Amino acid sequence: MYSQLFVRIAVSTAFLSAVADRLGLWGAPGAAHVSWGNWANFVAYSNTLNFFVPESFGNILAIGATLLDVLAILLLIGYKLRFTAFVAGILLISFAMVMTLSLGIKSTFDYSVWVGAAACFLLRTADNFPISIDRYIELRKK
Repeated sequence: MYSQLFVRIAVSTAFLSAVADRLGLWGAPGAAHVSWGNWANFVAYSNTLNFFVPESFGNILAIGATLLDVLAILLLIGYKLRFTAFVAGILLISFAMVMTLSLGIKSTFDYSVWVGAAACFLLRTADNFPISIDRYIELRKK
């Protein structure tokens, strides 16, 4: 019971930490343990990863990636968990493939992208989610 909750929290905080970084909440660019520090640096990073797409789409792709990070909130509160975990896993696999093509496979290991994807797919296989909105909704139906 608590292990699947721990997986949800771990994956969610990884997603939310990345959002906080791109919004400058972890500190300014160049500060210790800050990857981007602002939106412009994140868009530049996104453009590096998406080298196969015209740079003019960079902001759109960065916004799209950030909007998909709403999955973190859904995982955290436990809403539509099997579906959310599957979509989050697909997102992470897609991110890992793009990272591999643009930066090399080692970058995916450094950021534990494969571990996050595997955690999402494993979470999807859980029989029930006792500490979740899904469970609350299920109990209300009875």
